[in-house]
Amino acid sequence: MTSLDDWPGAYARALASQLWSEVDPLVHDGVCATFSDGSRHEGRAAVRAAFERNFAAIQDERYAISNLQWIRRGTDHALYLFDFAWSGVIGGRPASGAGRGTTALVREGDRWLMIAEHLGPKPPAREEAP
Repeated sequence: MTSLDDWPGAYARALASQLWSEVDPLVHDGVCATFSDGSRHEGRAAVRAAFERNFAAIQDERYAISNLQWIRRGTDHALYLFDFAWSGVIGGRPASGAGRGTTALVREGDRWLMIAEHLGPKPPAREEAP
C-alpha cells in the first residue's frame, strides 16, 4: 500500500520507468487524463494507450515533479497541484517540456488511485509592479 504522502513520488517514479506495468497499479479504472496538448483520455484503456504512445515516442525520458501543494486531503479523496518537467529524445533530437498539473485521487480499500489528472502549460512569469 502506498500512503497518501508517498503517492506523488511513487507515481513520478512509475512514469519515469516508462512502463505501464508500473503506472497501472496507481490508476483507477475510471481515470481521465488531460495532457498539456489538450488531448483528453477517458478510462483505463484509453489512458494506457496514450501513456504507452508517449513512452514509445520519448526515449531516455526524465520526468520530475516539484512545488507540490495539497489542496484537499480527505479520508477517501485528495487533490494536489504540482509543477512538472520532462526531457528526453524524440526522433533523435533532444526535447523537453514543463507545466503545471492537478491530480485527483480516490481511496479504494487501502489503496490511493488516480481518478483524474490535468496537465497544462506553465503560466507566464508575472511582472512585478513598479
